Amino acid sequence: MLVALAIDAALGWPPALFRRIGHPVTWLGHLIAALDARLNRADRSEAARGRAGAVTVALVVAAAALPALALQAALPAGWLGIALGGLLAWPLVAARSLHAHVDAVAQPLGAGEPESARAAVAMIVGRDPAQLDSAGLARAALESLAENASDGVVAPLFWGALLGLPGIAAYKAVNTLDSMIGHRTPRHAAFGRVAARLDDAANLGPARLTGLLIALASGQPRASLRTMARDARHHRSPNAGWPEAAMAGALGVRLSGPRVYADRVADEPWLNAGAPDPAPGDVRRGLAVYLRAMALAAAALLALALAGAG
Repeated sequence: MLVALAIDAALGWPPALFRRIGHPVTWLGHLIAALDARLNRADRSEAARGRAGAVTVALVVAAAALPALALQAALPAGWLGIALGGLLAWPLVAARSLHAHVDAVAQPLGAGEPESARAAVAMIVGRDPAQLDSAGLARAALESLAENASDGVVAPLFWGALLGLPGIAAYKAVNTLDSMIGHRTPRHAAFGRVAARLDDAANLGPARLTGLLIALASGQPRASLRTMARDARHHRSPNAGWPEAAMAGALGVRLSGPRVYADRVADEPWLNAGAPDPAPGDVRRGLAVYLRAMALAAAALLALALAGAG
């Protein structure tokens, strides 16, 4: 996992490679979309759609984990196997792309170009960017940064360190399932129920670990930990509130709160409610905290590797 993180930090997923072969997550996405279209039929009962959703989860997780298990079994021993394993896990870690997406908001926001910042925010959040002022854009970017530090980086590394290539592959399958069908919409409320609950379970540990990493990397660990302990459970998600609250406390700003989506207004509670809204410069500060937190994650992986070698 340390090798995978290092390759991702250096290269990301090169656009030329994406154009040529796509990406493992897009491959999973095509499979999920095909199963959704075939099995999630409106003429079925809610119970039948729920069972079909469970079958979809099983098929997609198996399609990701079983080839990874076979590849892991074929790896040679020693440093060559470690290097090849890291190379295979590399596409499933998204540390560099997360930084790039949030930096694409930070740059125009800091330059006083809100329309460009709205276009960049639309790439990473589901809320309506046209309704967001400067503070709203900064909040959206920081919330996405904190939540996806868990979903896109720490959780894959966690499950990879625990269960190897099958673990990281299975986690990415579960997370992709949740992002595509784990919504409380008329179409997916029943079909995506198992996917959503499994994703919640898979992120219980990593989300709290990400919050701890953010707090330790923040320079304000007491404030960050205090905010996380007080406010994380107020979030609509059982997991996203932990890294988001830690980031709010780390930067001394408030996050979450009411937000406008295309079809509704979500009246969410504030995280770190008594603090001011984030300013454009706080997104840059958040990115610096994120980089330090990922460096701490790398150090933890190195310590685990050395302990295992000993």
